[in-house]
Amino acid sequence: MEIQLPILGISAGDPAGIGPEITAKALSLQEIYEICKPLVVCDAKIMHQIVSLCGLNLKVNAVLDPAEGVYQFGTIDVLDLKNVDESFQFNTVSAMTGKASFEYVAKVIELAKARLIDATITGPIHKEAIQKAGFNFAGHTEIYAALTNTKEYTMMLADGHFRVVHVSTHVSLLEAISRVKKDRVLKVI
Repeated sequence: MEIQLPILGISAGDPAGIGPEITAKALSLQEIYEICKPLVVCDAKIMHQIVSLCGLNLKVNAVLDPAEGVYQFGTIDVLDLKNVDESFQFNTVSAMTGKASFEYVAKVIELAKARLIDATITGPIHKEAIQKAGFNFAGHTEIYAALTNTKEYTMMLADGHFRVVHVSTHVSLLEAISRVKKDRVLKVI
Protein backbone atom coordinates (compact mmCIF):
# COMPACT_ATOMS: atom_id res chain seq x y z
CA MET A 1 0.00 0.00 0.00
CA GLU A 2 1.41 3.36 -1.04
CA ILE A 3 1.59 6.06 1.63
CA GLN A 4 -0.17 9.24 0.54
CA LEU A 5 2.05 12.19 1.44
CA PRO A 6 0.35 15.41 2.56
CA ILE A 7 0.36 18.42 0.26
CA LEU A 8 1.80 21.39 2.15
CA GLY A 9 0.96 24.85 0.81
CA ILE A 10 3.88 27.20 1.36
CA SER A 11 3.21 30.92 1.09
CA ALA A 12 6.66 32.13 0.06
CA GLY A 13 6.51 35.38 2.03
CA ASP A 14 7.36 38.82 0.75
CA PRO A 15 8.75 38.30 -2.77
CA ALA A 16 11.27 41.12 -2.21
CA GLY A 17 12.53 39.52 1.00
CA ILE A 18 14.24 36.34 2.08
CA GLY A 19 11.16 34.09 2.04
CA PRO A 20 11.44 32.83 -1.56
CA GLU A 21 15.16 32.12 -1.05
CA ILE A 22 14.53 30.17 2.16
CA THR A 23 11.77 28.26 0.39
CA ALA A 24 13.89 27.38 -2.65
CA LYS A 25 16.85 26.31 -0.52
CA ALA A 26 14.62 24.15 1.69
CA LEU A 27 13.15 22.51 -1.40
CA SER A 28 16.65 21.73 -2.67
CA LEU A 29 16.78 19.06 0.07
CA GLN A 30 15.60 15.63 -1.06
CA GLU A 31 14.37 14.63 2.42
CA ILE A 32 11.58 17.23 2.17
CA TYR A 33 10.02 15.24 -0.67
CA GLU A 34 10.20 12.04 1.40
CA ILE A 35 7.75 13.46 3.97
CA CYS A 36 5.45 15.76 1.96
CA LYS A 37 4.41 17.23 -1.36
CA PRO A 38 5.41 20.90 -1.19
CA LEU A 39 3.40 23.44 -3.19
CA VAL A 40 4.82 26.96 -3.18
CA VAL A 41 2.33 29.80 -3.55
CA CYS A 42 4.19 32.69 -5.14
CA ASP A 43 4.87 34.33 -8.47
CA ALA A 44 6.67 31.76 -10.65
CA LYS A 45 8.91 34.48 -12.18
CA ILE A 46 10.25 35.25 -8.69
CA MET A 47 10.98 31.58 -7.98
CA HIS A 48 12.77 31.27 -11.35
CA GLN A 49 14.93 34.29 -10.43
CA ILE A 50 15.69 32.91 -6.97
CA VAL A 51 16.65 29.46 -8.29
CA SER A 52 18.99 31.14 -10.77
CA LEU A 53 20.47 33.65 -8.28
CA CYS A 54 21.14 30.88 -5.75
CA GLY A 55 22.65 28.57 -8.37
CA LEU A 56 20.23 25.77 -7.48
CA ASN A 57 19.84 22.83 -9.82
CA LEU A 58 16.04 22.94 -9.70
CA LYS A 59 13.22 23.36 -12.19
CA VAL A 60 10.21 25.56 -11.52
CA ASN A 61 6.87 24.08 -12.52
CA ALA A 62 4.22 26.81 -12.67
CA VAL A 63 0.75 25.43 -11.97
CA LEU A 64 -2.72 26.89 -11.64
CA ASP A 65 -4.11 24.08 -9.47
CA PRO A 66 -2.55 21.82 -6.79
CA ALA A 67 -3.54 18.77 -8.86
CA GLU A 68 -1.09 19.91 -11.59
CA GLY A 69 1.96 19.55 -9.33
CA VAL A 70 4.54 16.83 -10.05
CA TYR A 71 5.79 16.82 -6.43
CA GLN A 72 9.19 15.35 -7.23
CA PHE A 73 12.61 16.27 -5.92
CA GLY A 74 14.35 18.57 -8.40
CA THR A 75 11.16 20.42 -9.29
CA ILE A 76 9.56 23.24 -7.32
CA ASP A 77 5.82 23.28 -7.96
CA VAL A 78 4.62 26.89 -7.81
CA LEU A 79 0.99 27.86 -7.74
CA ASP A 80 1.60 30.94 -9.86
CA LEU A 81 -0.43 33.95 -8.72
CA LYS A 82 1.26 36.18 -11.32
CA ASN A 83 0.95 39.16 -9.01
CA VAL A 84 4.37 40.79 -9.31
CA ASP A 85 4.93 43.15 -12.24
CA GLU A 86 8.04 44.45 -14.03
CA SER A 87 8.56 47.22 -11.43
CA PHE A 88 9.56 44.53 -8.90
CA GLN A 89 12.87 44.95 -7.06
CA PHE A 90 14.43 42.69 -4.45
CA ASN A 91 15.11 44.19 -1.03
CA THR A 92 12.53 46.94 -1.50
CA VAL A 93 9.47 47.59 0.66
CA SER A 94 6.50 48.27 -1.59
CA ALA A 95 2.73 48.06 -1.67
CA MET A 96 2.98 45.62 -4.59
CA THR A 97 5.09 43.10 -2.67
CA GLY A 98 2.95 43.60 0.44
CA LYS A 99 -0.17 42.85 -1.58
CA ALA A 100 1.52 39.84 -3.20
CA SER A 101 2.63 38.36 0.11
CA PHE A 102 -0.84 38.88 1.60
CA GLU A 103 -2.36 37.13 -1.43
CA TYR A 104 0.05 34.18 -0.97
CA VAL A 105 -1.15 33.73 2.62
CA ALA A 106 -4.79 34.18 1.64
CA LYS A 107 -4.39 31.57 -1.12
CA VAL A 108 -2.92 28.86 1.13
CA ILE A 109 -5.75 29.48 3.61
CA GLU A 110 -8.31 29.23 0.80
CA LEU A 111 -6.73 25.98 -0.46
CA ALA A 112 -6.69 24.48 3.03
CA LYS A 113 -10.30 25.45 3.69
CA ALA A 114 -11.26 23.79 0.38
CA ARG A 115 -9.22 20.71 1.43
CA LEU A 116 -7.06 20.97 -1.69
CA ILE A 117 -3.96 21.00 0.53
CA ASP A 118 -3.41 19.38 3.91
CA ALA A 119 -1.58 22.13 5.81
CA THR A 120 -0.07 25.58 5.40
CA ILE A 121 3.41 26.97 5.97
CA THR A 122 4.23 30.65 5.91
CA GLY A 123 7.36 32.42 4.78
CA PRO A 124 8.32 35.77 6.32
CA ILE A 125 6.21 38.75 5.40
CA HIS A 126 7.11 42.40 5.77
CA LYS A 127 4.56 44.12 7.99
CA GLU A 128 5.27 47.58 6.56
CA ALA A 129 4.77 46.33 2.99
CA ILE A 130 1.50 44.60 3.97
CA GLN A 131 0.26 47.84 5.52
CA LYS A 132 1.41 49.89 2.49
CA ALA A 133 -0.85 47.59 0.45
CA GLY A 134 -3.78 48.60 2.66
CA PHE A 135 -4.02 45.50 4.85
CA ASN A 136 -4.14 46.36 8.54
CA PHE A 137 -2.69 43.20 10.08
CA ALA A 138 0.15 42.92 12.57
CA GLY A 139 1.23 39.54 11.21
CA HIS A 140 0.30 36.06 10.02
CA THR A 141 -1.66 35.19 13.16
CA GLU A 142 -4.09 38.04 12.66
CA ILE A 143 -4.44 37.29 8.93
CA TYR A 144 -5.28 33.65 9.67
CA ALA A 145 -7.80 34.70 12.32
CA ALA A 146 -9.54 37.15 9.99
CA LEU A 147 -9.63 34.84 6.97
CA THR A 148 -10.89 31.88 8.98
CA ASN A 149 -13.40 33.92 10.99
CA THR A 150 -11.68 33.00 14.25
CA LYS A 151 -12.46 35.25 17.21
CA GLU A 152 -10.34 33.62 19.93
CA TYR A 153 -6.79 32.85 18.80
CA THR A 154 -3.15 33.01 19.74
CA MET A 155 0.21 32.08 18.23
CA MET A 156 1.94 28.92 19.41
CA LEU A 157 5.53 27.97 18.65
CA ALA A 158 6.44 24.29 18.96
CA ASP A 159 9.59 22.20 18.88
CA GLY A 160 9.29 18.56 19.87
CA HIS A 161 7.42 18.52 23.18
CA PHE A 162 8.20 22.17 23.92
CA ARG A 163 5.40 24.71 23.39
CA VAL A 164 5.32 28.49 23.77
CA VAL A 165 2.12 30.51 23.53
CA HIS A 166 2.32 34.30 23.28
CA VAL A 167 0.38 36.53 25.61
CA SER A 168 1.06 39.34 23.15
CA THR A 169 2.41 39.51 19.61
CA HIS A 170 3.52 42.30 17.32
CA VAL A 171 2.93 45.10 19.82
CA SER A 172 5.15 47.62 21.55
CA LEU A 173 6.94 46.66 24.76
CA LEU A 174 4.62 48.96 26.73
CA GLU A 175 1.56 47.26 25.21
CA ALA A 176 3.05 43.79 25.84
CA ILE A 177 3.61 44.65 29.51
CA SER A 178 0.08 45.98 29.85
CA ARG A 179 -1.33 42.70 28.45
CA VAL A 180 0.29 40.55 31.12
CA LYS A 181 -2.79 40.26 33.29
CA LYS A 182 -4.17 37.14 34.97
CA ASP A 183 -7.32 37.04 32.80
CA ARG A 184 -5.32 37.44 29.57
CA VAL A 185 -2.79 34.76 30.57
CA LEU A 186 -5.57 32.32 31.48
CA LYS A 187 -7.42 33.07 28.24
CA VAL A 188 -4.29 32.41 26.16
CA ILE A 189 -3.57 29.19 28.04
